[in-house]
Amino acid sequence: MACASNVAHQFVTCIQPAAINIVSNGNGNVGCDVACNGGNVAASAKSRVLVIGATGFIGRFVAEASVKSGFPTYALVRPATSRQKTVQALKDSGAHILNGCLEDYGSLVKAVRQVDVVISTVGGGQILDQLKIVDAIKEAGGTVKRFLPSEFGHDVDQADPHEPALGFYIEKRKIRRAVEEAMIPYTYICCNSIAGWPYYYHTHPTELPPPSDRFEIYGDGNVKAFFVTGEDIGAYTMRTVDDPRTLNKSVHFRPPKNFLTLNEMATIWENKIQKTLPRVVITEDDLLVIARANFMPSSIVAALTHDIFINGCQFKFPLGGPHDVEACELYPDLKYTTIEDFFTTYL
Repeated sequence: MACASNVAHQFVTCIQPAAINIVSNGNGNVGCDVACNGGNVAASAKSRVLVIGATGFIGRFVAEASVKSGFPTYALVRPATSRQKTVQALKDSGAHILNGCLEDYGSLVKAVRQVDVVISTVGGGQILDQLKIVDAIKEAGGTVKRFLPSEFGHDVDQADPHEPALGFYIEKRKIRRAVEEAMIPYTYICCNSIAGWPYYYHTHPTELPPPSDRFEIYGDGNVKAFFVTGEDIGAYTMRTVDDPRTLNKSVHFRPPKNFLTLNEMATIWENKIQKTLPRVVITEDDLLVIARANFMPSSIVAALTHDIFINGCQFKFPLGGPHDVEACELYPDLKYTTIEDFFTTYL
């Protein structure tokens, strides 16, 4: 099977998985990180980080944050990728560029052996391909001290959406169980919704501005959700990779100022544009009809939209378990972008 990028939904991104062959590099010097754990400050060497899918929607934010945070960063991309500008930007920033794809298993093992942390941001069509990454990490013989599989959305062990999103989550659960069975150290990133107006038919809401003519409100518009910008997803993710508090944990992104209903988001936008827009109701049945049509990726997006804004899947469970931590509580010094400020970027 040839390397391919896959359209994913608004919580999971398209990426180009890759294998090996270092063709260029920038400043990959190991730096020093100052980490605080329980009040004790200690210096530690930065981990070497491999990002699988660095030119994809979320992968780009993660790779950029990795470089910016001082991690020696290796970005895996296809040799013939159409995203050469993104590749060049990563190269110019100091990332090591590796050419190849997941299907070249030998190269994948060789790449994994060069790093301490592996982060996967593969898209929806390649979730089960991450089993190859699990096998490569096992074959590397314990050199990898942390694996972050492609999550970057809801806690798939907690959410229970309608099909076709459910099948997608079942695949993600299979990856989790494979990682745990192999006793690979892990961190699951549950960042909830990416910031932007949550169009039920669009995979990447940040690519479109909020509505200018009318709001489409799901249900009564009073179910809350958490919204996080791509830059903040990258920044928080990179904070976790060397943090012992996130080892074998699910890290949930629940920024309190971005815990909003659609009606609240609509009001924020109306205040920005100084204009009141009509509200059109998209009912629960409307979303389920689109989901049942099984037209990809729109049906997955509709099913997830239903789970968020009808079922309230992001907040219906507490974070009191031994394997759950919250990003804003772990890193109070990291200032996140509020929806109030984020919407200003569209003006």
